[in-house]
Amino acid sequence: MSDQIIADDKVAVIHYTLTDDDGKVLDSSFGGPPMAFLAGGQNIVPGLEAALMGKTNGDKVSVVVAPADGYGDRTGPGPQSVKKSEFGKQASNLHEGRPLRMKASDGSDVTVWVTKMEGSRVWLDADHPLAGKNLHFEVSILEVRDSSEEERAHRHVHGPGGHHH
Repeated sequence: MSDQIIADDKVAVIHYTLTDDDGKVLDSSFGGPPMAFLAGGQNIVPGLEAALMGKTNGDKVSVVVAPADGYGDRTGPGPQSVKKSEFGKQASNLHEGRPLRMKASDGSDVTVWVTKMEGSRVWLDADHPLAGKNLHFEVSILEVRDSSEEERAHRHVHGPGGHHH
């Protein structure tokens, strides 16, 4: 296989470790399957994608992504308490860190995250849990390949490490 570079519409397969400013591991693909993404498909945070563009198989990349190029700055009012009973049967599926799609007062769809569960209360936050944080990535690029027509049309990777329909 010839080396290809990460560019728009290429598929990159990576292993990564994400840590915070204190070095605490927040997420890692090491020890599990690698992650695949379609470059230019907005499948990963913009700052990481920009740092990986032009890299190739076997490259190792260390990058710190500022909030503006990650999950943004914190903008909402912070976690809001809601009665767990308002979720009906779905209350049993709630857990900390889980994103939920909900309807806003104007009828639009919004994503909120469960930040805490205590007794009969659930705390929801409109900001992503990593909003306002620097993201420290250590990335190993395992493979870069051409994307399929279907992957380009769907704007994400299919098959191992990617989305399965």
